[in-house]
Amino acid sequence: MSAETIVKEIRKKYKNGSTLLVGIDGLGGAGKSTVAYEVSRLLDAEGINTSVFHIDDFIHPKAVRYNDDYPQWEQYYYLQWRYDYFLSAVAKPVRDGREVPPIELYNKENDSYITDMRSIPKGSIVITEGVFLQREELEGAFDFMIYVDAAEEERLRRVLCRDGYIGDEADIRRKYNERYFPAEHFYAKKYCPAKNADLVI
Repeated sequence: MSAETIVKEIRKKYKNGSTLLVGIDGLGGAGKSTVAYEVSRLLDAEGINTSVFHIDDFIHPKAVRYNDDYPQWEQYYYLQWRYDYFLSAVAKPVRDGREVPPIELYNKENDSYITDMRSIPKGSIVITEGVFLQREELEGAFDFMIYVDAAEEERLRRVLCRDGYIGDEADIRRKYNERYFPAEHFYAKKYCPAKNADLVI
């Protein structure tokens, strides 16, 4: 499915003057960021202001999300994200038509937060990409949900090329097998994200 087709589907939901919140869900390595940026580029070219967020910018510091009292997949699934903060700092003010306050975004280089100052005029399309966007903690946060579906084998091939910061190939495989893939399987079984999204790529 082309980015142009995705934009056409989003435009069906978009009303001039009203801000639209779009979620781009998908599992690790599915291509969510690529879709988000290409869709944003096309919408901007049409004169629609867009703002892109990454749910991974809203994570807890390592001291919280790496808690060895829990299995690795549970750490990832239950302790990784600051959902309440994302809702209060981004989704709720945008939905209410209020100015977005300065936002704390995670900086993985030093495991701290940086302040993001951005204006989101009414009538914008706000795109948030990330894993697990259809879980109950985020229910009602988005007006239109896209799910990027890709086979696990293909996603693993991509992350082996992408995630060198984890270590060598064996380190990457170990982390995905112990931390990421079990959490993804749990999410997919519980929420059936491809079935429940508005648009599946």
